[in-house]
Amino acid sequence: MKKSNFYNKFLVGYSKIEKPVIMLILAELFLQFINSSFFLLLNYYMTDSDYEDYMIADIISYRFLTVMFFAFPLGLFIKGRNLKPFFLVATLVVPLCSLVVLHAIEMRWDTVLYIALSIWGVGFTLIQVCALPFILLNSKKETHSETIVLFFQTWSISICIIGFLNFTLQTFLPQIFDERLLLNIFSLIGFLSFFCILKMDLKENVSNRNGMKDWLGNYDWKTIFLVIVPTFIIAVGAGFTIPFINLFFLYVHNVPSAVYSAMGSFSYMIVAGGVLFMPFIRKKYGYKIAIVLIQSLSIVALIVMALTEYVAAYGFAVYIAVLFFIIRQPLMNVAGPMTSELTMYYVGERNREIVSAINASIWSGSWFISSQIFSILRSRGFQYSEIFFITAALYAVGVIWYYFLIKDFYKKKGTGEL
Repeated sequence: MKKSNFYNKFLVGYSKIEKPVIMLILAELFLQFINSSFFLLLNYYMTDSDYEDYMIADIISYRFLTVMFFAFPLGLFIKGRNLKPFFLVATLVVPLCSLVVLHAIEMRWDTVLYIALSIWGVGFTLIQVCALPFILLNSKKETHSETIVLFFQTWSISICIIGFLNFTLQTFLPQIFDERLLLNIFSLIGFLSFFCILKMDLKENVSNRNGMKDWLGNYDWKTIFLVIVPTFIIAVGAGFTIPFINLFFLYVHNVPSAVYSAMGSFSYMIVAGGVLFMPFIRKKYGYKIAIVLIQSLSIVALIVMALTEYVAAYGFAVYIAVLFFIIRQPLMNVAGPMTSELTMYYVGERNREIVSAINASIWSGSWFISSQIFSILRSRGFQYSEIFFITAALYAVGVIWYYFLIKDFYKKKGTGEL
């Protein structure tokens, strides 16, 4: 039977992804179980352990601080090297540090907590910085979009699974399952990522190695600057909102962790479905639709969600906040793989490792800065909505920058420069 056009255009690319890359994606999925459980539950667990929201923001920020300093030299160091050893280290460090973090919270060992979260961030950065260069070097060009999308899908899939499990277990077995136990369970599951990397059987394609003495001249810094500016702007904005959005629902709308987990699970289920279509949308309509239009709509949804704080006393406010939270999450997240792909194509092969490292450094550094500012603003009585408006303004500037970057990309592609 002849395969349908839909299968040929949409599904066949995923079926051609190489096995070693699939194992990397599975390893990332198990690590994302830890990351997602921390994202959904850690703030609630720390709140139950008598940490104030500004204290939580300060502690979490140190996870990003170490990454800011570590990612850039890592990007220089990995160029021309096999990347599998870095994946192996990451898949051991992240689960181990997760368990230490949880025990430190329970015992109120704040110094240990700061250190463990910092090392946790370094471990997670190892796989994040190395993954995209590895994928682009060790997968077929015609499946790059699908492979990058599937790698990014691990975050959405893990959120869906953990959100569903947390809601179900805390609803029906609350006397057994609390945030602490679930966080420990998912941290232990994270060790499965190590065995996935061990099963990556391949002779790696590696990039050309640069000498450390002449690395400045081996990169196109003007091009790199053009692509990291929107990343920085959007990352700073995201740092005001993403790590603390569950605190917004807790303190403004009295939404407990089980309900928030269900919301996150449902929204990322939409993300997971939507992201799968992004290569098809990008190939048919281009980056302007896949990035600019979709992210612009997400900004509108964020503003509406933030406005509900002003009418929180009314019963309908929480439903509007939940609705636009569920709308915003997919719109902002489905464009992520396409911005990464655009960036990697725009900078060219010789700049990819360093751009991947700089992006990781930017996200972590800006989130450290944003978390510190968030902590200060909250300690001085600023409302969540006022902080979220800062995010919306920064997102808007970043999206406008992407619009002009996309125009330049198509121009250079048309003239053969890319």
